Amino acid sequence: MITYFTALLLAGGATRLALNWKLKQRWGVVLGVPQALAVLLVILAGLPELLRPFPYPMPLSVTVGLLLPDLFFRKASL
Repeated sequence: MITYFTALLLAGGATRLALNWKLKQRWGVVLGVPQALAVLLVILAGLPELLRPFPYPMPLSVTVGLLLPDLFFRKASL
């Protein structure tokens, strides 16, 4: 059985994959987030509600799913 966390993780990853595919197909643009910002967003999503400096609307699993390529792969600068 697939858990709710895993389902949201896969949904976030599929959304990122589809968005990158359509952006590259239509305009030749690849979406990327710097690794430091990706790590900060994952930490912000993982904080308890009381410790967040401002409201962050996405759960941890969706945030990790969207930012997984940026966390694992380093983009080469042109």
